[in-house]
Amino acid sequence: MYLEIVSPEATLFAGEVKSVTVPGINGEFQMLQGHAPVVSLLQEGKVKVEGTITLEEEHEDKFTKDASGKTILAISSGTIELKDNKLIVLAD
Repeated sequence: MYLEIVSPEATLFAGEVKSVTVPGINGEFQMLQGHAPVVSLLQEGKVKVEGTITLEEEHEDKFTKDASGKTILAISSGTIELKDNKLIVLAD
């Protein structure tokens, strides 16, 4: 699945990943390759990305790693759109 994480300042990440878990307004949910199309609002929480990702040096400080090796981005709110295995996260 192709993931693009965009903030008001810049595109923080773009590339292929295995899965993404987001804090939806009705609870946390995960998306994998082949997931049905979805549009959702996000609440404060963590975007968790599984897969080998390479971050640009100027954005590395926005991300952390958890014990399982997932890459984490804390957000205050946002929106997602997933269609045809391309997920766009608009994050604040």
